[in-house]
Amino acid sequence: MSEILILYYSLGGTTAEMARAIAHGVEEVSDMQARLRCVPEVSSVCETVAEAVPDNGAPYATLDDLKECSGLILGSPTHFGNMAAPLKYFIDGTSSLWMSGELVNKPAAVFTATASMHGGQESTLLSMMLPLLHHGMVLIGLPYSEQNLLETQTGGTPYGASRLTSEEDNRPLSDDEHILCKALGHRVAVTAKKLENN
Repeated sequence: MSEILILYYSLGGTTAEMARAIAHGVEEVSDMQARLRCVPEVSSVCETVAEAVPDNGAPYATLDDLKECSGLILGSPTHFGNMAAPLKYFIDGTSSLWMSGELVNKPAAVFTATASMHGGQESTLLSMMLPLLHHGMVLIGLPYSEQNLLETQTGGTPYGASRLTSEEDNRPLSDDEHILCKALGHRVAVTAKKLENN
């Protein structure tokens, strides 16, 4: 089985919910499975040391997860129109993989969640794409042939899956958001399979 790594940061659980929906899309493709991994929080005051295993949710990612994957789907909540610091901190530690070319030609995609309609979804998705381009990855988005992209009143962009949520109401993924998350996972898995068979 080939694996698609779904690597994300989620403090309140909204990005993690998206990751699980994306994983369902990956696993609709035969001989493909999803590997869910997260990153720990970081401190702005001093270096923090996280427990080796988180209290709940997916295990923490390692560089080996990136080496072993056939594709990568990166997710983060939007923090001021950018990816969250914990995810950026992890990505900044991948220089050895960049130097060895471990991720070159692997497919990659991105996803995000915001608490407001115009809270920086697209700029966050674009910010996550930049290091993937530096790693030589093949970026995958959502085409407008995905009908839900045309109909959504909440999340969903051609740059990647997104969702509109709020800590106050803790609303679940909308039907459109859920379908688009699955579609993104499916597209990356299909692309990875095609690239491996060439």
